[in-house]
Amino acid sequence: MSDHARTLPGAGDGGRTPSDDTSRPANGPARHGGWPLWEVFVRPRRGLAHHHVGSLHAPDAELALRNARDLYTRRQEGVSIWVVPAAAITASSPDEKDAFFDPAADKVYRHPTFYEVPEGAPHL
Repeated sequence: MSDHARTLPGAGDGGRTPSDDTSRPANGPARHGGWPLWEVFVRPRRGLAHHHVGSLHAPDAELALRNARDLYTRRQEGVSIWVVPAAAITASSPDEKDAFFDPAADKVYRHPTFYEVPEGAPHL
């Protein structure tokens, strides 16, 4: 191994360099030591909701939280950070939005569009 070759941190692979493993794609588990993917959410200083800011690989929640702090709040943008294992997230597909959200359209009582507003009633 040359002096400038990088070893994979925490990979437990005997100090292989990224170029030593040709059996896996460059962005696959070998590159990240098999660490799981974490999604990062940050609550900004002037906000009530957390916003998704990116993803990172880490071996556990504590290290994911510390890495997220270092990576996504370098300029003290946030007051709170959430890290969530990407495998724990279940999401609807944008391709199926019509079928998924269609049931809400037949509940007209949720939208008072068929009521007549009496004259003189304040409009909000």
